[in-house]
Amino acid sequence: MKKMFWRLRPFIGLVICSGLFIIGNSLANLQMPALLAEIVNNGVALGDSGFVIRTGFRMLAVAFFAVCCSLGTTYCSSRIATGFSSKLRDELFYKVQSFSEGEVDRFGTASLITRSINDVSQIQHFLMMIRSMLSAPITAIGGVYLAFSCNAQLAMIVFAAMPLIVLIVVGISRFSIPLTRVMQKKLDQVNLVLREKLRGVRVIRAFGTEQYEEARFARANEDLTGISMQMQRTMGAMSPLVMIVLNCATVFLIYVGGIKVNNGLMPYGDIMAVVEYVMQILMSMMMISMIFIRIPRAVASAGRINAILDCETAIEGGSITDSGEVRGRLEFRNVTFSYENADEPAVKNISFTAEKGQTVAIIGSTGSGKTTLLNLIPRFYDAQEGQILIDGIDHREYDLKALRDKIGFAAQKAVLFAGSVADNIAYGLDNATREQVEHAAQIAQAEDFILNKIGGYDSPIEQGGQNLSGGQKQRISIARAIIRRPEFYLFDDSFSALDFRTDLELRRALAAETENSTVLIVAQRVSTIMHADQILVLERGELVGKGTHQQLMQTCEIYREIVLSQLSEQEATQNGR
Repeated sequence: MKKMFWRLRPFIGLVICSGLFIIGNSLANLQMPALLAEIVNNGVALGDSGFVIRTGFRMLAVAFFAVCCSLGTTYCSSRIATGFSSKLRDELFYKVQSFSEGEVDRFGTASLITRSINDVSQIQHFLMMIRSMLSAPITAIGGVYLAFSCNAQLAMIVFAAMPLIVLIVVGISRFSIPLTRVMQKKLDQVNLVLREKLRGVRVIRAFGTEQYEEARFARANEDLTGISMQMQRTMGAMSPLVMIVLNCATVFLIYVGGIKVNNGLMPYGDIMAVVEYVMQILMSMMMISMIFIRIPRAVASAGRINAILDCETAIEGGSITDSGEVRGRLEFRNVTFSYENADEPAVKNISFTAEKGQTVAIIGSTGSGKTTLLNLIPRFYDAQEGQILIDGIDHREYDLKALRDKIGFAAQKAVLFAGSVADNIAYGLDNATREQVEHAAQIAQAEDFILNKIGGYDSPIEQGGQNLSGGQKQRISIARAIIRRPEFYLFDDSFSALDFRTDLELRRALAAETENSTVLIVAQRVSTIMHADQILVLERGELVGKGTHQQLMQTCEIYREIVLSQLSEQEATQNGR
């Protein structure tokens, strides 16, 4: 929580102003019972109407001052809470954006979303209570002091109840803090199940597993409901217990005060003032109990947010921004990489070189490490052993932006964003012109279906590209990589949804476009990669074959089996022509 409050430094001016308003408001409210006592004792009792009027105007002035301070406090606390939460969300967004895939996997997507929205909201709600956090202690302490000033014997009755109230508040809060942490984890689980259900709704309907998913969500929801009910029951006991203690003290105070008034030992106005102070102390204690209700959730949320902000990013960029004269050369030297908690490496001892202008294809069975190999190049993950050299320089020495500016990437699953077709293609290049967008679409064989849409390049794309087919999404994703005109093109099985003719035409157009670049293609379809200058064959993370199509047909049995499972012997010997 301390780290969280250190981030309030930019709002220190508002915090100071809010504190001054709160002090002014509290002092004004504390003056009201004393003024009321003066009216009763010196005005009403003596029949002095002039004194009553003068003191009444003083009360109005104090009330107006309290209203102004209250408005100022509300404004400052709102600005602090909303501004701080906005800043915190920005920090979380930028931090998560800097995470490698490993850190994202460790926290989990659902948990990152919960922490960025729900946990930040908990902090915001807590900061909105800044007025109560400062005014309640001031009012409680000031009320006790002024009550003692009026009548020490009556005030002792309230003062004697304070330790019991503090014990109740602290005891319940200590018990509730672990519950809040569990509740946030249960909320993560609900978000996870809901997110999977929404993303996989077609699969769920196709397999008729709606009841299974409903039961799965119901279990997660019941777990959250159960811990929430337990939390609410625990915190709900605080207010009644505090009220019982203070009300008992108030009843006893009025009883004792009534006896003293009847015996002429104190004026009637004093007992009214002490009762008013007791009511203010009561309200302050209620505010403090509400604060203590919020504190456990705020502490738990702050801890979860700090876990992200304090997480050391595994992938740090270097200082090199330009590789010099060497362009388009990629070299793997004995590269080994393992996922966290994996039983064996995803890729092991991989070595190969790709020169400028070459096309290197990667093929292998499912789970052989093809996508992993490609993901190591832009440093989505970092290899534990070996080196990856980009233009003769270890890619860990590059500034991350400079490294990724060299790469045009089309992912295995085409990811599109809400917006227009042109916006999604231009996403790959800052300040892209319409001519560049159209040229990239032509190379990617996307122009025909784009122009057939109402609005053409300005036609809207729904979230996730739901209004496009798989092949159309892949072609826009490829166009997004092409528009960058990078040194390296990485195509991660991004031709899989294309028909054979479109595949062929795209590769022909791409060959002319990328003649001065290095192209790496991951593919399952043999016809897509037969023309490559170099083919890498992976099996269980190891490089078991390297060479041209014809060479591998003679030397690599695994490659030969893959080829003959898709093509006839005659087609396999035509080298993709």
